Amino acid sequence: MGVLVVAALVVAKLSISALAMPRSGKRLPPPPPVVKTWPVVGGLVRFLKGPLVMLREEYPKLGSVFTLKLLNKNVTFLIGPEVSAHFFKASESVLSQQEVYRLTVPVFGPGVVYDVDYSVRLQQIGFLAEALRIKKLKGYVDQMVMEAQEYFLKWGDSGEVDLKYELEHLIMLMASRCLLGEEVRNNLFDDVFALFNDLSNAMLPISHIFPYLPIPTHRRRDQARQKLAEIFANIITVRKRTGKSKNDMLQSLIDSKYKDGRQTSEAEVTGLLITTLFVGQHTSSIASTWTGAYLLNNKKYLSAVLDEQKNLMKKHGDNISHDILSDMEVLHRCIKESLRLQSPAMLLLRTSHSDFSVKTREGKEYNIPKGHIVATSPFMTNRLSYIYKDPDAYDPDRFGPERDENKVAGAFSYISFGGGRHWCQGEPFAYLQIKSIWSHLLRNFELELISPFPDNDSNVMIVGVKGKVMVRYKRKELQFN
Repeated sequence: MGVLVVAALVVAKLSISALAMPRSGKRLPPPPPVVKTWPVVGGLVRFLKGPLVMLREEYPKLGSVFTLKLLNKNVTFLIGPEVSAHFFKASESVLSQQEVYRLTVPVFGPGVVYDVDYSVRLQQIGFLAEALRIKKLKGYVDQMVMEAQEYFLKWGDSGEVDLKYELEHLIMLMASRCLLGEEVRNNLFDDVFALFNDLSNAMLPISHIFPYLPIPTHRRRDQARQKLAEIFANIITVRKRTGKSKNDMLQSLIDSKYKDGRQTSEAEVTGLLITTLFVGQHTSSIASTWTGAYLLNNKKYLSAVLDEQKNLMKKHGDNISHDILSDMEVLHRCIKESLRLQSPAMLLLRTSHSDFSVKTREGKEYNIPKGHIVATSPFMTNRLSYIYKDPDAYDPDRFGPERDENKVAGAFSYISFGGGRHWCQGEPFAYLQIKSIWSHLLRNFELELISPFPDNDSNVMIVGVKGKVMVRYKRKELQFN
């Protein structure tokens, strides 16, 4: 609840409300309908009950475009691919991320992402994209598979575990080896893991409004940030002195240069690594846990992914490579369906720097004024009944070639990884991580979900799995002959 309070206040303080200026020679469409609330604080109260609760209540009444007044700020929601296309396609000068996400600067660090102008940010995103190219990904797979094999060797022949905890830890180990480098993975993992947790724990409600407030949690965050900078500075120095090149994101960022020929600094490399790890680790660990929970709760699809593994083992034996993981189409659809139902991103936000209009699928047109916060929701879009048949049901076959439900209403019918200009470039990496883990588990264990099917924790900004996901396991190799 505290996070939602702050989210509402952050939205309210982002900028001063602006009036839409009529476009010359044109009559502006009407503004969107407004959520009915009590005066002054009514919108805040509605929002604090939970954004998803509010969206589910208002969408049937007001349609796909509506505005919620939060104190001195207007937040306009665009639900569905027909009205959210502009949200994903618009340039940064029209719909900006910068103002909304500046609260991340103390964690990610100065001089990266939302602390730099857009032209520099684009170049930094390019550095990350280079580290996630297909050639690099193929090399990462061997490291992911090795981590999974080593990790599950520590399990006994049978037992019970909290699947959420286990996969969170394994995902972090994989990310450390592929992204942070073998120096961290082999010698400094526990230290870096603890420091990263200090950064994560500092995303408090108060931090969203006063990110530099001198409180103990912020002091631990700042100390952790400084220690991480020192760790990576030492690693970078040694790598440059010895001239040894590694196959990891750290090396790729060290070798990156801006258009003016300037080399990335140690602080920038550290900041970009933390940014990638912060976003990617949460998404992958949440998605891998939901994938397991849904599979173990749906015997039909569990049987289907087991059959797929058997067929691949007949062709390739126990080998796992990038190409073999890419052939796991059934498992891919199961992961995708889990992410459709349980997207970690509750809301995606922008600030509007100019007025624009949208047209609904019913033909209604609305003007969105300059100064509005504009929001869309993967949770809502991914469950729209005119796109997805029986949208609340777990049905990975909806993504099969015979149905392709995610293409029914166009490019933005499925937005678990965003879309358009700000599509998440880490999506292929996340799928490889999750497939590496689940192909190993399916081939080597019998698993049973023994706790109730989990709920999502929708009172936080990154929607995770609520509570423990207890699983009983028994070591047993999958027979494919």
